[in-house]
Amino acid sequence: MAGESSRTAPRIAVLKGGPSTEREVSLVSGRECAAALRGEGFDVIEIDAQADLPARLTDCAPDVVFNALHGRWGEDGCVQGLLEWLGLPYTHSGVLASALAMDKQRSKQAYRDAGLPIVDSILAPREEAAARHVMAPPYVVKPNNEGSSVGIHIVQDAANAPPQMGEEMPDVVMVEAYAPGRELTTTVMGDRALTVTDILTDGWYDYDAKYKAGGSRHVVPADIPADVFDACLDYAVRAHRALGCRGLSRTDFRWDEARGLDGLVLLETNTQPGMTPTSLSPEQAAQCGMSFGALCRWIVEDASCAR
Repeated sequence: MAGESSRTAPRIAVLKGGPSTEREVSLVSGRECAAALRGEGFDVIEIDAQADLPARLTDCAPDVVFNALHGRWGEDGCVQGLLEWLGLPYTHSGVLASALAMDKQRSKQAYRDAGLPIVDSILAPREEAAARHVMAPPYVVKPNNEGSSVGIHIVQDAANAPPQMGEEMPDVVMVEAYAPGRELTTTVMGDRALTVTDILTDGWYDYDAKYKAGGSRHVVPADIPADVFDACLDYAVRAHRALGCRGLSRTDFRWDEARGLDGLVLLETNTQPGMTPTSLSPEQAAQCGMSFGALCRWIVEDASCAR
């Protein structure tokens, strides 16, 4: 690790919070990861990522930066570029993979080029998408560059009007054909897929279902046919590679069980999965015999720069 000094334990700067719409989730991820890393014997400094981030990183001179930021600026290549500039090894994916995965339309093109199954989608001006159906219902309207199901609008098959969107939505939105079925997800750790989780909710897997107590229930490993299970593992690794990810990523799927394997489609890949002990990726690691502390240690030891 970089930054040799008289310290007996490597110093890890855990970045959390930040200015994105996912700030509160990131604060939780950062706090939990920092506690786990202290339990693993690291010297940990927690930093709420704000405008003074370069100065704070320079002052604390970490050996590794653990990126626990979510959303814009934290997982879209921005903070990764800053860390490259400062010459600091950091966790998770690099600049290009982070930016590509955060741009839903461009990442879907990478999936398509890799021969992975996706649903049709287009980019449309927000005003046009609010004025008329730019795609035959059912479809979903969402920001092209946000995560955690922020700003999701579902237009049902019988809808007479397009969705009414607030000013919080970007000027250009993604309109995507609705993929029916079950929510599945698979974590990739380095070069291997861990397992498959079946996410059970009463409705759409939105922000509340992801983060509020009782919002969803996870079945891990998923009780699904072997060919669909194996395809999730294979597709997740191929998506990880197609985007150029490193470290930990998580790819989300929808599966229409009435169509068998043909009903499995990729939705998106998250290069900064939620990191609390009960989050999806740590839960899958635990199912494979790896504790939360051991997972955080692995992520730190996998950190690098300029990749």
